[in-house]
Amino acid sequence: MRLSHLLTAGLLVSAWGAQAAPAVSEPPAPAAKAEAPAPAPGIAQDIVLANHRAVYDLSLAEGGGTRSVESARGRIVIDFRGDACRGYTMLTRQVTELSSGESGPRLSDMRSTTFEGGKGREFRFKTTTLTNNQPAAPVDGTASEQGPGESVTVKLKGAAKPLTVEGPVLFPSEHMRHLIEAARAGQATLSAKVFDGSDDGKKVYDTFAVIGHAGTGPASDTARDKPLREGPLAGMPHWPVRLSYYTAGAGERTPIYTLGFDLYENGVSGALKLDYGEFAILGDMVALDIDAQAGKTAAKEGDKGCTP
Repeated sequence: MRLSHLLTAGLLVSAWGAQAAPAVSEPPAPAAKAEAPAPAPGIAQDIVLANHRAVYDLSLAEGGGTRSVESARGRIVIDFRGDACRGYTMLTRQVTELSSGESGPRLSDMRSTTFEGGKGREFRFKTTTLTNNQPAAPVDGTASEQGPGESVTVKLKGAAKPLTVEGPVLFPSEHMRHLIEAARAGQATLSAKVFDGSDDGKKVYDTFAVIGHAGTGPASDTARDKPLREGPLAGMPHWPVRLSYYTAGAGERTPIYTLGFDLYENGVSGALKLDYGEFAILGDMVALDIDAQAGKTAAKEGDKGCTP
């Protein structure tokens, strides 16, 4: 995968991300033998993902790797709305400039819109990308689960035939809810197949999460993520998570990239780090707007159950 594609795929997934450890080489256990498999579809009703808009400034992490990238800067803006009844919409804008002595500067401007059904059964996605002001072919499609835990069918506009992947496969918001449930239960790991529509829209990733002990208050790096240190999330429980993405397959594999993040129990994350082995990108949250009223409404509807 080319560098620009890799970075775009990783940052699109990292709409949820934060504080990472270095890339690891342990593969997730196969779904049938996983020590900590993804929980069954019945996610706890009191997990309410916050409606929010977050802004992260990007920079190159110091040290490590082969320094194939000499400098990096950019910004990610994420707008996440919805609830478990009506579904979730996420708008992402990511502008990144990477500089390398071999290839010179590369400017990427990616815009993505996704919608995920509240029960995690359907997913729509569209991504457009400009690289050095040259447009790439848009990635536009849908993915649907054929039944709880069954196969997922991906249909891309312009593709001759759909892609079918054996389940269970989680979409991003459902995966986030599974991570929060696992963290609350004290699980140390979580394995799951995940489809997010990133890259060319044809890839289902094997993921393996390592979840640390819960904490409260600001993350250890107090120079970062000012909105989380001083805002309404300052005293909210959160967990350090290291989430590795692998190409689907079997046997020992090195991850394509690893996301690190402090996961808050409302789905917001901080201290973002994306580790690609050869280089790593940091994301410092500089702005966070949470729609508290939407959260109260979602919690009330969750207590009542979703109605047609």
